[in-house]
Amino acid sequence: MEYGIIAREKKGEIYYSVNWSPLSKADRWEINAKVPSVAGIFEIYWMDETKHLRMFFVGQTHYGGLRSELRRLTDPELTENAKTKAILEDKEIWYRYTPCNSAKIMADVVWFFMKTYFPENPPTEHSGRYEKIFLSESAPDKLIWVP
Repeated sequence: MEYGIIAREKKGEIYYSVNWSPLSKADRWEINAKVPSVAGIFEIYWMDETKHLRMFFVGQTHYGGLRSELRRLTDPELTENAKTKAILEDKEIWYRYTPCNSAKIMADVVWFFMKTYFPENPPTEHSGRYEKIFLSESAPDKLIWVP
């Protein structure tokens, strides 16, 4: 399966299909070896005591790419936030990503995720190009996470 985002526009609406990479355990050497240094969207999770994944971050990256952003966000040595550092040091961290070279598509997709995953937090702005945004996801592994 090729990772990426496919966009289909119809009458002022947009339909995105997000094809995720396989879910991988965060390891600085693996990230450096396997994650491309291109723009894209990512999700980072931590494993709780009951072996359920918990959403940690969802975001996008432009400059520097997925490789450097995932390395930065999953390495406890690279964060100054005490709460984040504690999670990174004490928990098993997992991630997945999808490359995307369009800032407008990434804005729409991340807005959709933020609005869906964290409705209590004001979402980031979408591109403003479409009246309605729809999204479907596919991944090589089954992912069930707990908010």
